Amino acid sequence: MTTEQTTAPSADKSRILVLALLFVVYTFNFIDRQIIGILAVPIQEELGVNDAQMGLLGGLAFALFYTGLGIPIAYLADRWSRTWIMTISLTLWSAFTALSGFAMNYTQLFLARMGVGVGEAGGVAPAYSLISDYFPPKERARALAVYSFGIPIGSAAGIALGGVVASLVDWRVAFIVVGLAGVVIAPIFRMFVKEPERGRYDVKAADAPAAPKAKFFDAIGIVTRKPSFWLLSFGASCSSIMGYGSFFWIPSFLRRSYDFDLQQAAFFYSAILLIGGVIGVWLGGMLGDKLGAKNRGMFALVPAGAWILAAPCYALGLLSNSPTLAFFLFLAPTALGLVWLGPVIAAVQHLAPSHMRTTASASFLFINNLIGIGLGTYLLGLLSDALTAQFGEESLRYSILAGTGFYVIAAILYVIASRTLKRDWVD
Repeated sequence: MTTEQTTAPSADKSRILVLALLFVVYTFNFIDRQIIGILAVPIQEELGVNDAQMGLLGGLAFALFYTGLGIPIAYLADRWSRTWIMTISLTLWSAFTALSGFAMNYTQLFLARMGVGVGEAGGVAPAYSLISDYFPPKERARALAVYSFGIPIGSAAGIALGGVVASLVDWRVAFIVVGLAGVVIAPIFRMFVKEPERGRYDVKAADAPAAPKAKFFDAIGIVTRKPSFWLLSFGASCSSIMGYGSFFWIPSFLRRSYDFDLQQAAFFYSAILLIGGVIGVWLGGMLGDKLGAKNRGMFALVPAGAWILAAPCYALGLLSNSPTLAFFLFLAPTALGLVWLGPVIAAVQHLAPSHMRTTASASFLFINNLIGIGLGTYLLGLLSDALTAQFGEESLRYSILAGTGFYVIAAILYVIASRTLKRDWVD
């Protein structure tokens, strides 16, 4: 298979357009991924499933193929066109999101969500690599942070849009609308995003030969021999158990504990995600670029500090009996819980040479998402079912509260990682 003709990103306007389109695709990634959270209650009512089963729909059903296919697709992206892979992926996951609206039972919806995971497997790691070839190292954490705005904005949009459409029509139409919108975006993305030269901003000798095509096991071997890779991956996984779990279950918590209707829960939590999430992602990117330039260990210490602060903030919000007070208390941990994205993704890019970055990123995402997505929603749902006999409708409040402990574990792992990053770094 031949590599597509590369085009050097020559102007700031071109880079900004590319970053904007990557952000739009990532936004749809999270709209399709998170919309099921706001639709959980009507789905449970119609299909008759408990919290643990619903947690599997939001977690394992998606994560199974999302994580399993991520690494081989990333290996292909290190050798072939990243833009084509992302275009195909966007089309697939959007089509399966639309198909979710036609599911007539739990099994069919589970299979449709697996299909979404198949598509999204090729949507993120190639984008990380593209951004690294469009932006120099001194701007990379901020560029990755802008790209990562797709997480809070996409999650907020998915929850708000899903809540409105489901309340006006039903949950099936919500899936169909957002799925078809993604299918329309795919050819526009392919038209404007060109394949850049790999490793364009890397430090290299003037007479150095071009980087060879990445070999799969060489790329895997390079990152897995580095302690920083494992510490960053498992630390992010612990944070993602709480992050993905709370994103999925807080809308249901709002409905059960505060008696919100579907639209109230949608607008309430989407506002928290939008405001807190954007602040947190940008803060992480800015601090990563500024502090990491002087001390590479800060790429791990900045997230560690944020998680330590996030845990008690979440606890206060969850234990509050006032929805208004809870809104402001949830803003801080939502922001702090996403600070890690810019600095950590940037650090992972520097654990392997440029022609292996997509595979390195996918290896990180494999661990983070298999544990974070695969277990997060399910564990909190399972614990909620277990606590129902004691706490009744309040069981989700205490289930999510228990999940904050994963932030503390993540912070400890990242403090250790801060001591190994300098040695493992590749310029």
